[in-house]
Amino acid sequence: MVRVQGVEGFRMETDRIKIKTVFASLAVVVAIEVAVGFVASGGAENLLIILGVARFLEAILIGGAVFILERNLSSIGLFPCRVISGLKRGVIWSAGFGVIVLLVSSALFAFGINPIALLHTRLPAGQGELALFFLVGGIVSPVAEEMVFRGVLYGFFRRWGVFAAVTLSTLAFVLVHPAGSGIPLPQITGGVLFAVAYEKEGNLLVPIIIHILGNIAIFSLSLMP
Repeated sequence: MVRVQGVEGFRMETDRIKIKTVFASLAVVVAIEVAVGFVASGGAENLLIILGVARFLEAILIGGAVFILERNLSSIGLFPCRVISGLKRGVIWSAGFGVIVLLVSSALFAFGINPIALLHTRLPAGQGELALFFLVGGIVSPVAEEMVFRGVLYGFFRRWGVFAAVTLSTLAFVLVHPAGSGIPLPQITGGVLFAVAYEKEGNLLVPIIIHILGNIAIFSLSLMP
């Protein structure tokens, strides 16, 4: 099947991700996560560094699997010629969503609800660990996660339509992000937003940028008392 480049090609190619690519990508993630869990259970120090390396390896190996099995990275929305446009569109989407969040937060404050409490993330105490947390959780992890959940899983589910792809990829995204006993609102909102942005733009860099800026914003708000 001839690959058509660009957004229209992305929309037309609804069955572009093969099942073997899904299995290969998930195998990579499971193997690395099991290894990280084994190391963590042994009481290893510098777990943030280990986690960062693990996420980096996941991104590299998933990209390699996609390139080998799909013959190019455009099947997961990565186009060398559209890097700049992807970055710009990601910033625009982030700014638009930020305005919506600001309006909703103002409404919640008016009803006596502190929205920051809903987004609060426990952060490391030391400055060095805090900087590493921002790097790993704010940049490296979003790249790996978007390659899995939007690039591979959304791309596979897309053959059954947009609604199925958004719902199933978001469900998978929520299930791997523990949210305690409450409703995982940030994960649900993020999963839907990232999927819709990917569907609309056909460029994986767009949800990657939104994810990165969103995580950094949440971490920054969590620094507030």
